[in-house]
Amino acid sequence: MSWADVFHAIFHIDQSMRQLVGAYGALFYLILFAIVFCETGFLPLFFLPGDPLLFVCGAFCANGVLSLGATMAALFMATFAGYAVNYRIGRYVGARAYTHDYRWLNREALERTRAFCDRYGSTALLIAPYVAVVRTFAPFVAGVSSMCTACFLVASAMSSALWVAGLVLGGYWFGNIPLIRDNLNTLVLGGAATGVSALAIGALVRFRRRG
Repeated sequence: MSWADVFHAIFHIDQSMRQLVGAYGALFYLILFAIVFCETGFLPLFFLPGDPLLFVCGAFCANGVLSLGATMAALFMATFAGYAVNYRIGRYVGARAYTHDYRWLNREALERTRAFCDRYGSTALLIAPYVAVVRTFAPFVAGVSSMCTACFLVASAMSSALWVAGLVLGGYWFGNIPLIRDNLNTLVLGGAATGVSALAIGALVRFRRRG
């Protein structure tokens, strides 16, 4: 399976989930792992629709297409592993993140996440998974600021568990309501658009202020 196939599966999730599970079996959980790991672990992929993807997975668990236990385990491990990798990248880059012009680093998202962490302090990592863009950048900012590794890992495990359980179980319980079930594609596309739109609006506001 190519990355083009993976992205098509994400953005047409209601059409392709059953076929993919039937074709790849247990390997499909590795695909879910890869998608969420990439979103939480690599800054340029912050736009991947993690929230709606987890919700949709919960809905398919309720239908018996996916195993609830295996899905939650794969998604938790992917989130936690992505956070750990992102944190290590932040530790490696350090304060250079604020002084160097890295092409792979979205400056607007970095500043937004830094302000978010300054505002919420030690609880930022627990809240971050529920905020588009910040979910991906918060571990990086924690690494840049040299947050205690043990403290980071504990907070990351807690936030990963809360995020995965909240959204997957939400989809499990509510994802088959007709109005929601018939608009799963809209949820996925909306999740991707939310992060991009937030950055675009923030950049426009800052541009106008400078002007």
